[in-house]
Amino acid sequence: MIAQIIKPESSNQKVEHENTVFLAGSIEMGLAEDWQKLAEEALQDTAVTIFNPRRNDWDSNWEQRAHNPQFSHQVNWEMDRLKEAGHVLMYFAPGTKSSISLLELGLHAADEKLLVVCPDGFWRKGNVEIVCQRHGIWMYESLSDALADLMDMLT
Repeated sequence: MIAQIIKPESSNQKVEHENTVFLAGSIEMGLAEDWQKLAEEALQDTAVTIFNPRRNDWDSNWEQRAHNPQFSHQVNWEMDRLKEAGHVLMYFAPGTKSSISLLELGLHAADEKLLVVCPDGFWRKGNVEIVCQRHGIWMYESLSDALADLMDMLT
């Protein structure tokens, strides 16, 4: 078994495994650690397709407007994969704002497929806690605990 990684710029977008996970959460270049890489490594020996929105070729000069084809592709790819994924691992990194991740939490709170990681130090932890409580979403303090539970769910 080996995990399949699909990113927005991947040439192969064909899902190879029944189990799928979207890695939602903090990306803010320069502020958020590459926690997605840690998740990929933890799941590497699992039969799972991982949708990772962190692009290798992201250009911060792209105009973030719907008419920009690169930006539009990124946002639509993320929205489609969030809907398609069987599980969504969402990580709110301390020291980041993660406004899009907060939006995604609201959009998918009722989907019954979220695992939310929100350690102390995230600026809106209280809001995340309340959304998780209201929707019965288990909230983790550490990425490693969430990954351990996710691996159990996938096997």
